[in-house]
Amino acid sequence: MTHWSGYVALILQGAFVTLQLTILGSALAVVMAFLAGLGRVSRFMAVRALATTYIEFFRGTSIFVQLFWAYFVLPFAGVTLSPLQAGVLALGLNVGAYSAEVVRGAVKAIGREQREACIALNLSRYQSMRHVILPQALPLMLPTFGNNGIELLKGTAVVSLISLTDMTFQAQVVRAQTGNTLIPFATILGLYFLMALAISYSMRWLESRVARGLDGVRT
Repeated sequence: MTHWSGYVALILQGAFVTLQLTILGSALAVVMAFLAGLGRVSRFMAVRALATTYIEFFRGTSIFVQLFWAYFVLPFAGVTLSPLQAGVLALGLNVGAYSAEVVRGAVKAIGREQREACIALNLSRYQSMRHVILPQALPLMLPTFGNNGIELLKGTAVVSLISLTDMTFQAQVVRAQTGNTLIPFATILGLYFLMALAISYSMRWLESRVARGLDGVRT
């Protein structure tokens, strides 16, 4: 029992790394999603082109290759990242590219009447977006943001390829040392599920909060 408690503690240490990756990667993904998503609806062609290039590049290339570039190739350009930093960068940029289209779609889904009302009130484009469009678009984004957050959580397993000691890496260590596959991988299976469940319920709570008072406003 003491023998296995030590191995479970090792996996829990990996769970903390996975949690760090998920939180930091999600934060970067949200920032990139709004920058690129709003860039896609910009009236400036250069901004739209830059946002589109980012989105298509990170959606069209493998997360494995992106991770290897962040960790193994960037040092040749003078940028050396720790395994955690490389994992956060690759995961955040990758998921951010998918989430950017969520932002664009939600903004486009707000009815023309809302935009015309902003013009009638003599609001600037920034004021219209900040005070009218985004508050109504945000509840539309959150369900897919939640799904993308769960996908990012599951995607953290790829960082074991650069020897970052996340849950998957630690489970492989335990399997190699004990010869037992069932216990370590059943343990991380349950941990991944609990983390995903926490993300799901958190996003549902946030969705209900931000949608409060908007009933009957969106058209």
